Amino acid sequence: MISFEGYDTVIKKVYQSGNEHVFTFWDDLTIDEKKHLLQELSLINFDEINELYALTKKHIIPMNFEPAPFTRLPQTPEEHKAFEYAKQVGIDTIKKGKVASFVVAGGQGSRLGFDGPKGIFPIGPVSNKTLFQIHAEKIKAYEKKFGIDIPWCIMTSESNHQATVDYFEKHNFFTLNKDKVFIFKQNMIPSLDEQGKLILETPYSIFRNPDGHGGSLTALYTSGTLNKLLTMGIEVLSYFQVDNPLVRIIDPVFIGFHVKHNAEVSSKALQKAYPEEKIGVFVKFSNGRIGVVEYSDLPQEKQYEKDEQGNLRYGAGSIAIHLFNTHFIEKIAQGNISLPFHVAKKSIPQYSNNGKVTITGYKFEKFVFDALPLTEHNFILETKREEEFAPVKNKSGVDSVDTAQELMINLYKKWLLQKNIPVPKVVEKIEISPLYAVEPDDLPDSIAIAQQKEVYLA
Repeated sequence: MISFEGYDTVIKKVYQSGNEHVFTFWDDLTIDEKKHLLQELSLINFDEINELYALTKKHIIPMNFEPAPFTRLPQTPEEHKAFEYAKQVGIDTIKKGKVASFVVAGGQGSRLGFDGPKGIFPIGPVSNKTLFQIHAEKIKAYEKKFGIDIPWCIMTSESNHQATVDYFEKHNFFTLNKDKVFIFKQNMIPSLDEQGKLILETPYSIFRNPDGHGGSLTALYTSGTLNKLLTMGIEVLSYFQVDNPLVRIIDPVFIGFHVKHNAEVSSKALQKAYPEEKIGVFVKFSNGRIGVVEYSDLPQEKQYEKDEQGNLRYGAGSIAIHLFNTHFIEKIAQGNISLPFHVAKKSIPQYSNNGKVTITGYKFEKFVFDALPLTEHNFILETKREEEFAPVKNKSGVDSVDTAQELMINLYKKWLLQKNIPVPKVVEKIEISPLYAVEPDDLPDSIAIAQQKEVYLA
């Protein structure tokens, strides 16, 4: 058995767990490299590792389910009245300083052909503003609208954390109160080989993967951010993903319904564009709990099933826009209730005597929508795709830069038409800065759109 001052207990645990192979290159390591490896190993819960490996052998029988109920967009006078009331409740909640925002931003822009955090990817169709800047300006606009500071939590990953921090510092946090912008890293979890053993990524480091967007709730807690929010009196956390420039970050109607229903988690849903669309769907399980079934797990016959009106029966798609009660997050993070891990068999790079090789192993992650079945009270609100969902995931094709910018342009044109402001035919691209208007009612009636191909209202 190897030894290293101050780490004898860690080393003993590694040997007892049968993972002594991680010391294969020990004699070739520098003192700093040895310490780095031991520090990583000291963070590993070997009992949890055994439990995770046991999941790979477990055959999970899916529960029966049916479509989940949701509140549709208002159509009747009664429904419009309910939405107006919810809006007032939401505005009151926001003005009392009970709402914060939370963006999951751990991804890199590699699929977009971009070297850097995805949040720094330029998406403004005219301004070329980044995703982070657009989100920051929306929050600033909501702050001015409601006369309150709105804390912003930003979860990064190990790969993009420092670049994200540097970006916000360089741009002075886009004039937001930097003391209320909390940037923290997602937790990482070791991957395992097919025998349930740890995998070396380098001679002195363990291969780990991010613990999924469901791990964001735990990361809020372990980073100390959740405690800061609770101390501030924050009760509602608005969760969204960084790659959606259309998201309505602070939505009074949504917040109002959430508060009215005493919900622990609320979600937005939109109608799937076509049966094979790669978004999960909201369902009600046979035990009465609400949840989400991933598109890949939805049986084909249910994927195409229609209702009496000819609409997809399982058409209420989940778009990763949620509201979380902060005390509910606290219960999850402290382990009173917990999100389940999901197993994925993947190709994983391993450092061996032959250098880097690729092996088959297991990655583990949590899904944030798995919080839904753990709630006693939840709420699902329908929204319109063209108003709130423009994911930027691919360089071209579906959910690409082009489709997102087209949706942005179309929404801005719609706002102007709602205000009876004509858009000249010569205009090909138009963009409205959130600092100019974050919703159509913010637009002044007197503006005239210039006769030019590209127009930016700021």
